[in-house]
Amino acid sequence: MGGIFGTVSKGDCVTDLYFGIDYHSHLGTRRGGMAVYTENGFDRSIHSIENAQFRTKFEDAAARMHGHVGIGCISDTEPQPLIIRSRLGQFAITTVGRINNMEELADEAFEGGRTQFLEMSGNRINPTELVAALINQKSSIPEGIRHAQQKIDGSMTLLLATAEGIYAARDYLGRTPLILGEKWDGSLCVSFESHAYMNLGYHTLRELGPGEVVYLSQNGVQDILPPCEKKRVCTFLWTYYGYPTATYEGINVESSRYRCGALMAKKDAQDGLELDSVGGIPDSGLAAAIGYANESGVPFHRPFMKYTPTWSRSFMPQDQKMRNLVAHMKLIPVHDLIRDKKLLFIDDSIVRGTQLRETVDFLYESGAREVHVRPACPPILYGCKYINFSRSTSDMDLIARRVIVRLEGGVPSEERLALYKDASTQEYAAMVEEIREEMHFTSLKFPSLDMLVESIGLPECELCTYCWNGRE
Repeated sequence: MGGIFGTVSKGDCVTDLYFGIDYHSHLGTRRGGMAVYTENGFDRSIHSIENAQFRTKFEDAAARMHGHVGIGCISDTEPQPLIIRSRLGQFAITTVGRINNMEELADEAFEGGRTQFLEMSGNRINPTELVAALINQKSSIPEGIRHAQQKIDGSMTLLLATAEGIYAARDYLGRTPLILGEKWDGSLCVSFESHAYMNLGYHTLRELGPGEVVYLSQNGVQDILPPCEKKRVCTFLWTYYGYPTATYEGINVESSRYRCGALMAKKDAQDGLELDSVGGIPDSGLAAAIGYANESGVPFHRPFMKYTPTWSRSFMPQDQKMRNLVAHMKLIPVHDLIRDKKLLFIDDSIVRGTQLRETVDFLYESGAREVHVRPACPPILYGCKYINFSRSTSDMDLIARRVIVRLEGGVPSEERLALYKDASTQEYAAMVEEIREEMHFTSLKFPSLDMLVESIGLPECELCTYCWNGRE
């Protein structure tokens, strides 16, 4: 994933840029970057944030840089922002998204014989540099942005800064957000997260529509390209990625998660489940757990805590084995709230299942009598091909798909796989039971996709639900 932020002001924009980027730190753990147009041209700073927070790495850059226009990012991919000099002029560019047809687009760029890619990392072309190459194929930046949006298979939201202002372009189908803010002095910002500018004195102007392009300058916001009609916003923004204070499409993340928990409690009420307490797997499961507890009347407790003073969210390595170790090291039990108790926990999802199984084993080792689990979304059957939320390189990384292969005795056809998407079938029930047994849960129930959509409050046709039902 990742997050992007940009500012244009009549005074120095760097302080707002610095804190605005920092407020996106929950969206990525690999790199941070900022670029500011100064009197000497663009000044850029990029650092690894795998072992340190963004603020500590960019204090010196924020003190050194001065300018009226700046963009930056928190990134889980290659280094950015990039500084590009082309026939369209010099600009800085940062992106968030995923390009599935990288090789095809690179080959097309090479056909003219005048393109080369320099920002190579791990023998891979930097996706942001490829986007810049696509933009440079056209005679103007707006025309180039639309060209890139239409050519990319996947998703792409971007900020492109010139000496005078910032082009802001939301993904063609709106899978990731961009929101405009304005300050009393006329300063403007554009942000992935709506809360990133609240404490900086900005108020929300509006959210860009899918595929919409605007230009921010000291003269205000100029409409460049209108929004598209079709919309497919990533549902996982509300389920997992979004910070509780974030709002997308006018719908707050915390409120949506709370409603999801309440809906799950109503469904469970029919079974007469006896519980001592309800808890959430920090942090994205807490709101749903409170919603469940308030609806069911079962007390909400926190039987374990995340130790964040030294194990911050920023420290989350790319290696899966090390991520699992770090996730385990963060958890500290409260034995008085665990020993001999019947506990129900809500997590945002079950993807691979490794960390959650270790958490449940940790609860049993701490004396829990029963551990019931309620993920806040349906079983994930397809690895994301739009924003990489699960970091999965194959559908077989997903516990639900591995279980289905075991039950089917091999890779199922799409026709057979469809049976596991339907909660009314024997196949679905067998899959859930197999996951429950493998994960050592006392019981396991998933909400239906209809319940998840209801908790968000948008029509399903405006949401991307690919990871659950494979619909594009």
